[in-house]
Amino acid sequence: MRKNTFRAIVGVLAAGAVALPGIAAATAGTDSGQHRGCAARFDEAQRIDMESFRDFDAEAWRDGHHEDAVSVFASGHRFSGIDAIMAAQKSHFENREAIWTWTEIDRHVYGCKTATIEYDATYELPSIGFKSRALTVVTYTFERGRWLSIYDQGTAFPAGS
Repeated sequence: MRKNTFRAIVGVLAAGAVALPGIAAATAGTDSGQHRGCAARFDEAQRIDMESFRDFDAEAWRDGHHEDAVSVFASGHRFSGIDAIMAAQKSHFENREAIWTWTEIDRHVYGCKTATIEYDATYELPSIGFKSRALTVVTYTFERGRWLSIYDQGTAFPAGS
């Protein structure tokens, strides 16, 4: 009886030792797949964020922002909450004359939690000869299955650079 009990325990432990690596690999594969899915959804959210601003689509741009978003312009002006940010950008969306271009410098997606992206961005108003170039970093949060812009800050490049 003791031999059979001992063999049963050893058998269960051996089966577990063989199965655990497979279970761990399957779980890691799921996490990895989930993270790839979040990264792909981030790519789409980030594209919509930038293109909706460029294309003067205020509704889409607003929809991609967290209600508690904060924006610090290259001028140093700070706006807290999406309503304040939209008010600050009102002329951009109404006048539809700005030329907004950007070059992505760096990005990091941290699973399905946060992401940051860094741009060399230029904002021009040709009608008045205005041109501003800034290093802009945008932070996104993943909430209720969506990536939302929650914080952006621009740092102006010196004139002529």
